[in-house]
Amino acid sequence: MIRITKIFTFETAHVLYNYDGKCKNMHGHSYKLYVTVKGKPINDLENPKNGMVVDFGDIKTIVKSEIVDVWDHAVLINGLSPHKELGEDLEKRGQKVIYCTFQPTCENMLYAIAAKIKSKLPAEVSLAYLKLHETENSYGEWFAEDN
Repeated sequence: MIRITKIFTFETAHVLYNYDGKCKNMHGHSYKLYVTVKGKPINDLENPKNGMVVDFGDIKTIVKSEIVDVWDHAVLINGLSPHKELGEDLEKRGQKVIYCTFQPTCENMLYAIAAKIKSKLPAEVSLAYLKLHETENSYGEWFAEDN
């Protein structure tokens, strides 16, 4: 079994409803996402992907379409909270808002990212690990064996 990792960056803002620290104010981060998948390298001379677990380009396509292109330069808001009104006001002013069904913390973002990626991977490849840096010194991790 081999693990391969691709790294992505995106800029996203969030606002945390009912949070009791300074991050209760809307703010943004330069996120860095590490996506690790695992599988057995293809062993077929006739397959153009011979020797690969999965093409890095295929991972890029999945993560960009499911996460990066959707969340980049958007504001994540808990759509189940009173902040929904804030989001609607921002949308009226031309802002890109993503309504989550969860508090948009790094931890919950990891669960959402995992679900989106797992649903798009080929059957013979599995998601092994995610790391999401919110800042240079703060990050969350998701491990397949824990979930």
